[in-house]
Amino acid sequence: MKGLIHVYTGNGKGKTTAAIGLTIRARAQNLRVCYIYFHKEPERWGDTEHGILAELGVDILGFAKKHPHFFKDVTKDETRKECLDGLEVIKRIFHENKYDLLILDEINISMRDGFLREEEVLEVLEAKPEGLELVLTGRGVPQKIIEKADLVSEIKAIKHPYDMGIQMKKGIEY
Repeated sequence: MKGLIHVYTGNGKGKTTAAIGLTIRARAQNLRVCYIYFHKEPERWGDTEHGILAELGVDILGFAKKHPHFFKDVTKDETRKECLDGLEVIKRIFHENKYDLLILDEINISMRDGFLREEEVLEVLEAKPEGLELVLTGRGVPQKIIEKADLVSEIKAIKHPYDMGIQMKKGIEY
């Protein structure tokens, strides 16, 4: 069966949550899943969803954990190199062909902020194994990625507690 390319984008809350929900659904059906994240530092927030996913048998990898916008000790060049390392791992995963679902959480941020070029990601999408289901999340997805995708969901913020000064809650936002 043909695996599809999904994109979850937009300025609303729920892109990663949707990808995690799909990950859980896939594991419930004994699908093999790898979850790759960019620009997140789970160690900073304590026990995150990654611990639960690992318990479910999901392989988890992280790249460019620190974004230069939030961490001044990290350069754009270092972040680009780490993102490129992530692309190389993705290509290796494609070659090994041992997963049914691959999540690329926040990879759209890597393109939006110039750490990856959309052509580099399109090249990776072209190399996707036929049966692999592939999910890209994050704000600011380029139009050419949208065109290449089979499913695109835009999550739009209508109202958010953060706009009213309510801070993030453990177990809800992180």
